[in-house]
Amino acid sequence: MKLDLGSLELGVATAATQIEGGDADTNWHRWAAKPGSARDGSTPARAADHWNRVDQDIALLGELGVKHYRMGLEWARIEPRPGVFDSAAVEHYRDELTKLRALGITPLVTLHHFNNPGWLEERGAWLSPQAVERFLAYVRHVVSHLKDLVDEWVTINEPNVYATEAYIYGEWPPATHHPLHGMSAMSALVEAHLRAYALIHAIQPEAKVGVAHHLRVFDPAHPYNPIDVAGASAMEHLFQGAVLEAMSTGRIRLPLRGSSRFAPGRYYDFIGVNYYTRNWVVGVYPGTKPGTPTNDLGWEIYPAGLARVLRQVAKRYPGPIYITENGTADATDEFRSRFIFTHLRAAIASYTPVTRYYHWCFTDNWEWAEGEVPRFGLVELDYETQARTIKQSGRFYADMIAHGGVTEQAYERWVVPSAVGSGVARSVGDQWRGISDPTPVAP
Repeated sequence: MKLDLGSLELGVATAATQIEGGDADTNWHRWAAKPGSARDGSTPARAADHWNRVDQDIALLGELGVKHYRMGLEWARIEPRPGVFDSAAVEHYRDELTKLRALGITPLVTLHHFNNPGWLEERGAWLSPQAVERFLAYVRHVVSHLKDLVDEWVTINEPNVYATEAYIYGEWPPATHHPLHGMSAMSALVEAHLRAYALIHAIQPEAKVGVAHHLRVFDPAHPYNPIDVAGASAMEHLFQGAVLEAMSTGRIRLPLRGSSRFAPGRYYDFIGVNYYTRNWVVGVYPGTKPGTPTNDLGWEIYPAGLARVLRQVAKRYPGPIYITENGTADATDEFRSRFIFTHLRAAIASYTPVTRYYHWCFTDNWEWAEGEVPRFGLVELDYETQARTIKQSGRFYADMIAHGGVTEQAYERWVVPSAVGSGVARSVGDQWRGISDPTPVAP
């Protein structure tokens, strides 16, 4: 065996807005309909048409041998108007969950994955004083109606990314440049999780509840330069450290604002980690380390960073860890198999209580402001015909599931040929190969 997964279980992840298609009235549908929004001019109205192809996609999950599936719900479908819940939409999700369960697939359901109903967006989205209460009403309805089929919930996906992209960089709806609004939105999402955690357990005491946190490594470009060191430390706290602590323990520190009613405690049953890359910090500017392998979006491929992040989380927040997202943009599927192998190996070498790994993504999907161009899927999607084809990396993933790891034969067949990546990685193949077998690091 080239890599034994041990107790680490493999799954795949998706998000409702990114795969369902259709005309749901979300913040993303409204935003993308305006010219110049998504970089390729696409909208989520097409995506993978999953809403109409649930049976086909579940069959593909079965073909891959997947036993853990992280999926999202579209709040705008379930509550198309404030306080009005659509029983047909709930029944649609019940049918999907029932079919997943029938195949022995355990669902991990995300309640909010950047997707606001249009009516909430009109009221100011997460800046609205009503936002948290509206979210809790939605959570109560969903959990009450699905608790017999779901016992694992992600309340919020990547609150730091949502707030940063929507209110600081202005790349996502509502596309404003107002850092204070970003901190206010993030603070509201913190409150939403802390209260939803208690609410879900009141309805379903045996449930497992957590947040999918986007975590990355912030390294100073010059470790002996106090400006770079301070910049990296500040960015880590502002972007992820404060929100991770607040949502996990109820301790709210600046720049977040919150109510003193949240007693310090444990507000998670697992910590979800979404890991993709690291930032190379020069002063106050995060970037990519020169000369390193990158994916199609220019993100550095840095498997060792996953181990570093996992150790940091495990040290501060005891309990199970789920890698709720990890994957890469690779349109030609040239290096995805190696990406998966190196990151799984890094996770195992972290010596942390990681029990799940969800690959992002199950199928190619509508990638927010990047549109349809980035390809993250194990399954290739032809957007014009909606044809699905399992990629070589998908075959590799299925083989890992079947054998509980990477056999020597699988390594030679799928990992060895994917020795270089795209972009910068094409010119630094030696560096890419050099990180294919990371040295285990003691805890």
